[in-house]
Amino acid sequence: MPFAEPTLTIGVEEEYLIVDPVSRALAEPPDEAFTKCSERLKNLVKPEFMKSQIEVATSVCGTVKEVRQQLVELRSTIAEVLGDYDLAPIAASTHPFATWETQFHTNKARYNFLAENMQAVARRLLISGMHVHVGVEDDEMRIEMMSQVAYFLPHLLALSTSSPFWRGENTGLKSYRLCVFDELPRSGLPERFESYGEYSRHVAVLIEAGLIKDATMLWWDVRPSATFPTLEMRVADVCTRIDDAVCLAALYLCIIRMLYRLRRGNQKWRTYTNMLISENRWRAQRYGLDEGLVDFGKGSVVPFAELLEELIELIKEDAEALNCVDEVHHARRIIEAGTSAHRQLATFEKIKDISGDEQKAFQAVVDELIAETVEDF
Repeated sequence: MPFAEPTLTIGVEEEYLIVDPVSRALAEPPDEAFTKCSERLKNLVKPEFMKSQIEVATSVCGTVKEVRQQLVELRSTIAEVLGDYDLAPIAASTHPFATWETQFHTNKARYNFLAENMQAVARRLLISGMHVHVGVEDDEMRIEMMSQVAYFLPHLLALSTSSPFWRGENTGLKSYRLCVFDELPRSGLPERFESYGEYSRHVAVLIEAGLIKDATMLWWDVRPSATFPTLEMRVADVCTRIDDAVCLAALYLCIIRMLYRLRRGNQKWRTYTNMLISENRWRAQRYGLDEGLVDFGKGSVVPFAELLEELIELIKEDAEALNCVDEVHHARRIIEAGTSAHRQLATFEKIKDISGDEQKAFQAVVDELIAETVEDF
């Protein structure tokens, strides 16, 4: 049976860390700060797992430009409210020098369940991410697309990296966040299913056994949302610069439209084994944009800039149809300027060389993150 045409609506979730701009350390805002944010943003904001985090979500958007408008409002409002309490948000997937041992999780039933079941694994979850939802209402299409879109996840991760530091150490990775997140069960690349029914039966086994409460506890890099009729991309670090975040959302949206276009023409994007995709996922995690990804057809590592140009050409028609050509082309700017991880590392090394003081260097990185989170509005 033919699939119904997806609406291709889009929504973005971002998680921010909250810092004290004086000490640059993580900080827990008072409850009334969350209340004020929620009141001003119509419940599009909520506490995250750690008390020193906050999560925002756009409403359902019809265009990428609407996503940008809403993210600007969300980031600017949160920065303004937190500023009243001498705090600030940073859009980075790890804090440069914070330690998880000194942080506490939010007292909420879901988070209490997670903390009790995951123990030290949960206590280490001092990380933030970015999720992009695209409206694909047909259940069968979501499952089919989940397998195909997995190929592009390393590309999106490489463009988003913002977590080079962990506990005051240069990890040597551009996205250390995934090292922490991958300790969770049911994380990483998604399983492959032949149908939505097969997927549902597997989820039901875990629920009936009391292992999970619902499908929201599948933390794959991409998944059929259990809350919305969307295919949810979850692999990306949170982007410090808002234009980078919008670019990631546009790329993912266009890739989904491209996959539907192929399906409508009775074609499919080739699916690759998780063994192969995992290699590119690791390369994106380790090197970001710097050392290229494997072109499975050529059987060799190809510079990321070349792969990006191929991707832009592949989704050219889709970017034009969705009126987000500029947002897609911004990926070239990310390659030129580097991701947040590149800038954090450059600032750290610069200030360390000047001052000979690593702590001052880390503080300079936090200052940069505070500024970049709300720039370009």
